[in-house]
Amino acid sequence: MSDQPSVAASEISARGVRLAIIENGEEAGHAFVYILRNDLHEEPFGFLEDVFVKESHRGKGLGTKLVQAAINEARRRGCYKLVGTSRGERCAVHKMYVKLGFTDYGKEFRMDFR
Repeated sequence: MSDQPSVAASEISARGVRLAIIENGEEAGHAFVYILRNDLHEEPFGFLEDVFVKESHRGKGLGTKLVQAAINEARRRGCYKLVGTSRGERCAVHKMYVKLGFTDYGKEFRMDFR
C-alpha cells in the first residue's frame, strides 16, 4: 500500500469592507479590503482588491484617496501588512502605490475560472 500525501481542507473565515468615494452625490469609485489570516502570524493581513475610479472622475486624486482609506482601514483592523495587486501595464497605478509606501514585491499569478 502506497503512502501518498493528501490535501486536507478546512474552512476559514474572512471579513472585508467595501470603501466608496462619493463626489457630488455620486459614487465615483470603490475599493475592497479583505481581512485574512494565515498560520505564520498572529495578526491578520489585508488584501486590497478592485480599486476602481470611474473614467469621468480620474485624474483628481480619488484613487489615491481610496488607497489611503484602505491603508487606514487595514491599520485600524490590526493588519501586519496590506497586499495590493495591479496589472502589469498600469504604470501610473504602480507609481501611486510606491508613492503611498508600498514596495514592488513580485508578481501575481492568476487563473481565471470563467
